[in-house]
Parts: sequence; structure tokens; C-alpha cells
Amino acid sequence: MTEKKFDILIIGAGPGGYVAAIRAAQLGLKTAIVEREHLGGVCLNWGCIPTKALLRSAEVFEMIGHADQFGLSVEKPGFDLEKIVKRSRQIAGQLSKGVQFLLKKNKVQVIDGEGRLQKSTMAPIVIVKDKQNKETKYTAKHVILATGARARTLPAMGLEPDGKLIWTAREAMVPKAMPKSLLVIGSGAIGIEFASFYQSFGCKVTVVEMLDRVLPVEDEEISEFAHKAFTKQGMEIMTGAQVKAIVKEPNSVVAEIAMKDGKTKKLETERVILAIGIEANTDNIGLNKLGVKLDRGHVQVDQFSKTNVAGLYAIGDITAPPWLAHKASHEGVICVEKIAGENPHPLDHANIPGCTYCRPQIASVGLTEQQAKDKNIKIRVGRFPFIGNGKAIALGEAEGLIKTIFDAKTGELLGAHMVGTEVTELIAGFVIGRNLETTEAELLETVFAHPTLSEMMHESVLNAYGRGIHM
Repeated sequence: MTEKKFDILIIGAGPGGYVAAIRAAQLGLKTAIVEREHLGGVCLNWGCIPTKALLRSAEVFEMIGHADQFGLSVEKPGFDLEKIVKRSRQIAGQLSKGVQFLLKKNKVQVIDGEGRLQKSTMAPIVIVKDKQNKETKYTAKHVILATGARARTLPAMGLEPDGKLIWTAREAMVPKAMPKSLLVIGSGAIGIEFASFYQSFGCKVTVVEMLDRVLPVEDEEISEFAHKAFTKQGMEIMTGAQVKAIVKEPNSVVAEIAMKDGKTKKLETERVILAIGIEANTDNIGLNKLGVKLDRGHVQVDQFSKTNVAGLYAIGDITAPPWLAHKASHEGVICVEKIAGENPHPLDHANIPGCTYCRPQIASVGLTEQQAKDKNIKIRVGRFPFIGNGKAIALGEAEGLIKTIFDAKTGELLGAHMVGTEVTELIAGFVIGRNLETTEAELLETVFAHPTLSEMMHESVLNAYGRGIHM
């Protein structure tokens, strides 16, 4: 018989929901999770993981194109798009099954269906509608919303996906053919990652960004470096520009673009990818009837993910930014540990790393140089280019930069910003450093292995304090 009463019931089995469920079960709480589609959520099935599989194929293809630099001969390299997509989907499927195994191993009850909330004197009741439209009522002492988000669209401007000419990330992940030309609207992480993927396979990519620079959340210097790298690869990038209208042709799209000089440009491409942000999945789940407080469509929560409604919590993309899988997972852990009577530290948003898996990769944590200046902090800034690192040169990846920012008075590591190969792996070192409240003293005295890319992290710190060796 299916259990209908729980200590914790979670709606949504993405990286926030399923991690929260496993941690809750570890803490001895009777736990259930409701999922309407795929275990692992958008991230695992249609986001983080399958896009990285696609980008790996692009990276290998690019390397083959430069085989001669490594003394290797490859004749007429080509690609099979169907196989590239198939590999990506198989990896997503494999990991989704892995989540299913982990939930079963931890004795978390998985409820297939779509959940909504109903008011109660205690925590909200959860009504789950299954695929046969049968509704079942579940109760729990604590209910956690982890319903995630979807791609933002602008139907009034014609910016609405149709599955053929205008894509969101989901359609862009499973193309049936490689378009000859592509317009990417938005230059955040999602937009730039897809721009890199399609550019690598010979598609003519144009990126339109409304703000004055690509990757606008990144440090300005890193953003500028990336812009130059993308342009060198053949991308056309229009900053300070905005798509005003879209006209669909039988097998192409004509975009009307307002340029920053006031002029209007028309651009015809075979396909368009919308990467203009996200919308929280907070509609049709009963939030209004419960009186849950929202901020621009996202649920307001305290430092332990509690909403203004008794017994109701929210984690992940339905709450405040940054909208990242690892942030959602950590919120889930903190939330259930607090419920279980543990004493977790609140999540420090300043210590959440951001990673973009374009070519070259981007990674960062903490304050940008401008943010530090805006806070009137006197700073020391260190830089080290990849061209000064032996391992980077040996790898044939000498394009990149590592930048560190310190409080000149206290030596606190305020921020770290990177562009170049494998920086999405390197950033963890600075994240740990910030979490341990590291100052320049500890970093200066740390011995980094040689030859490694990580030596550049050390060199950037040395540079900030006038002690650089290899530059």
C-alpha cells in the first residue's frame, strides 16, 4: 500500500529536490518526492549534463582540426550529428536512472505525477494528479517546492519557440540537422554555450546581447577577453542591441535588430535560439490561494528556504538567483538539515561559483573588480595569462587569464575570475579558499604542483602582491 503521510514531501526531482530528498532520508525522515516528468529535472535531462556532452563532442572536433600542431595526421574530419545527439541523450538517460537508484537506495518514495498545494491548518496538503488524471491526497509535516524553471519567451515580439525555426535550449539540444546560420538571443551562460557548440561545427553564429557586453554577470575584463576570443573564432557579436521583431519564412527567420548606434539591421538566419532568461515554475501549483509571497514570479524565502507559509519551503530556480544546479542542491541540504534540528550554516551567495562551458571556458566566484570598487574597498588585483604557464602551452591551450581580487587592508580574497581551458575545474580551489576565509598569506605560502594549470592561480596571487615570478 502506498504511504500517504510523510515527514517531508518534495515537489520536483531536479538537482535541488532529489538531493534534498536523499539528505532528508539520511537524517531519518520519512520522505517522498513528486516528479511529473524525469528524475534529475531539467539540469540532468535537458540542461547541465547533456549540453556538456554536446560541448565535449565540439571540443574533440576542434582538437582534431588542429591535429597537425601536435604532429598528428587526420584526413577529412567530419561529424555525425545524429550520433552526437544520441550520445548526449544516452548520458542523460544513464544519469536519470542513477538518480532513481539513489532514491530507492535511500528509501525515498517516488510519486509519479504533477503536484499542487491545498491550504491546511498545518503544512499545505499536496494533491498529485497522475497521467490518468487520477488525484491523490498526500500530507507531510514539511513540504518543499523544487519545481524549477523554464525558458523565458516574449510572444508579443514573436519570440516564442515553435520547435522548428525558433528554439529554446531544449530544441537546440536535439537538432535534426546542423543549420548553416544561427541567431542566439542572449549572451548569458546558456546562449554562449550553444553559440560555441554550433560555431564549432561550422554554423555561422550571431549573438545579440541587449547589455553592453557579453556574459554581463562576469568581471568586465574577463568578459572583454571572451568577446575577443569568440570574435576570433568567427562569431558575430552585437552588444547593446535588441531584437525588436521576428518574421518567419518557410525555412528561415528574419530578425529586426535595433543596434546601439540607433540604426536598425535585418538579419536572416536558418534558426534562432532564445536564451533570454528563465521563468519560475510557480504557476498552477496553488501559491496564490496559500498567500505565498513572490518577487517577480520567484518565491521569497529566508536563509533556510522557509516561505511565509507555515510548513512550506522553496529551493532552487523558483527562488532568488543565482539560478544554478549546485546552488539548488546546497539549499536543499541546508533546508532539510534545519528541519531535522541540525545547525547548518546559511548559504553564502558570495561563495557560489559560476561556470560557463563555452570555448574558452569561464569561471568565477565572489566580487568582480567593479563590485569591489562600488563598495569603496581598496583592492589589490593580480593577473596571470595562460601564455606564461608551461602546462597550458604543452596542451596547446595558451589562451586565457586568471584574475584575483584582494582586500588591500585585510588580505581577504574578495573574488577570482578565470577564462581559459579547464577553469571550471580550477575555480573550486578559490571557492574552498573563500569558504575557509583564506587571506593572501595562506595562498602565497601554498605549494602548487608543477607542471599544472593550477600554478596560474598561485601566480595571480603573487602578482597581486608584487611577487610574480613567471611574468
